[in-house]
Amino acid sequence: MFNKVVVVDNTGMNEWAKNRLRKLSKSAFFYDDFPIEPHIIKERIGDADCLMVSYCTPITRDIIQSCPNLKYIGMCCSLYSAESSNVDILCCEERGIAVTGIFDYGDQGVVEFGISALTFLLHGFGGKMWKARPNELYGQRIGILGLGNTGFKLAKALQYFGACICYADLRKREDADALGMKHMPLHEMLKEVDILTTQLPRGCSLMNEEEFKIFGSGKILLNTSIGATFDLTAMKEWLKDSGNFYICEQVGVGDLYDELKGYDNFICFEGCAGSSEQCTQRLSEKSIANVEKFLGLEP
Repeated sequence: MFNKVVVVDNTGMNEWAKNRLRKLSKSAFFYDDFPIEPHIIKERIGDADCLMVSYCTPITRDIIQSCPNLKYIGMCCSLYSAESSNVDILCCEERGIAVTGIFDYGDQGVVEFGISALTFLLHGFGGKMWKARPNELYGQRIGILGLGNTGFKLAKALQYFGACICYADLRKREDADALGMKHMPLHEMLKEVDILTTQLPRGCSLMNEEEFKIFGSGKILLNTSIGATFDLTAMKEWLKDSGNFYICEQVGVGDLYDELKGYDNFICFEGCAGSSEQCTQRLSEKSIANVEKFLGLEP
């Protein structure tokens, strides 16, 4: 059992998960906003030995060193790498603090968003249409940049509708190749496809000036990542071509909304694709399972 659990921000955990944390600790404190100032984050964590956090709140080296009792940090979000994490993983390793993340909790909603957003633009259902006449997903040449869990699920869904899929990733996936998806270098893929989807770790930007020039005109870029996957200046230049479209939801644009809102071919849907009731349930169950495993409890 922990002495003190602090859920420092709005992690998305449901009431069942919060009640379970109360039973796993002598005291538990919950916050439902997103603190920015480091001193506020430090004050909230204080002498806690367990910290639960979303992907939004930075848990820096300074904050970690200011909270000497920390033994466990549960990230209620994906943990791809130290570089893309909002928690200073290296500092935690140095101090012997266990850090866990969760996976496969919001993918389904993200896939549904991707299919819906593309369908609306291709057919003109939302008032804007990609080409002069409505188009189907059938036969479209679509590139998947980042074939992790989300990317692979989206690729299979698009393939179900008859799209031709190729992908660029650091590794070649046998399961994808078996389905007829073609592994290609990024620049080669950009020359081949008309629609590109990006599913990359947070903070990973691969679409820069050269990539946008290769991608060219009359194209669609769909981003289902957390935050931008592109260079802002290059994106603005690319959007000057009215035949190009950038599609995302609020999570996929991050703090760049004001920079892009003036472009008519920038389509940003309100809300978060990974925030459904089912997603919340999966997030809660997996986050608590990690806590219980750390405490040595039976699942």
